[in-house]
Amino acid sequence: MTKTTDQAVLDDWYAIATASELTARPVRTKLLGQDIDYHLGEGRAPVVRELLDDGSHGPELPVQVRYGCLFTTLGRPNKDIVHIDEAGERDRRFVPCGWVTMRASGLRVVENFLDMAHFPFVHTDILGSEPHTEVPHYLSEIRRDVDEVWATNCTFFQPRIAATEDKGDFVHLTYRVPSPFVVMLYRVCPTSPNRLDAIALFIQPMEEGLCRAQPVMYLVDSVSPHKVLLNFEQVIFLQDRIIVENQRPLLLPLEPRAEIPTRADSSSIAYRRWLKEKGVRFGTTAGAR
Repeated sequence: MTKTTDQAVLDDWYAIATASELTARPVRTKLLGQDIDYHLGEGRAPVVRELLDDGSHGPELPVQVRYGCLFTTLGRPNKDIVHIDEAGERDRRFVPCGWVTMRASGLRVVENFLDMAHFPFVHTDILGSEPHTEVPHYLSEIRRDVDEVWATNCTFFQPRIAATEDKGDFVHLTYRVPSPFVVMLYRVCPTSPNRLDAIALFIQPMEEGLCRAQPVMYLVDSVSPHKVLLNFEQVIFLQDRIIVENQRPLLLPLEPRAEIPTRADSSSIAYRRWLKEKGVRFGTTAGAR
């Protein structure tokens, strides 16, 4: 696949690697259909370059290191990487959960992240369970002042609301989509009810139907071993991968009525409308060619 011409996605920032794992040896990957590689250059500064058809390298691409990840862009972003306030709070646990590759559109992955209705059936006895299958009414909106999608006032019964808990309760959740391939979840922290845990999912869209994703968590938890926190999130994400990879079509439809929504799909409806307004084609059934 060749590099997309979809300017709506070219002009954005993408996490492509774990910053702590960078070495002087170039690593090859793909971003939006374009072959690129990355490594540590002189002075141990990260370098990212396009790989051209003749095997040569293009000019260095813009880079930033943030939230434990190396970010780059193939275009000229008109806004910065998402700002996560919780990342600056020193008492939080920072838990990068590792990259997971999925044979699906990265937009499908975002939409699955927003979907509470699958909790009892996919994440049984962790994020949901029968008979608690109903998604209570919540609010979804496109916030024009910041150009983001938000879903607020979300509640759902979860048998395990966090790695620290072994009892079920109704959790309070807020979802945020700051850019097409980044989605965040804020949840009331069970050990500190006046604070929110923050979980971000950074997606690297390699091809239209192929992506990698890295969950990153900023938690208020001074008790749980790192391995317990990591395993809790990885189990959930690997369960999601099975569902996402089996959705058809692999790409996300934006056409009205292409897939029949329910009341629980309010956030998905807002997300698709937002993508369509932006003119996003990469990773959708409209195609990016």
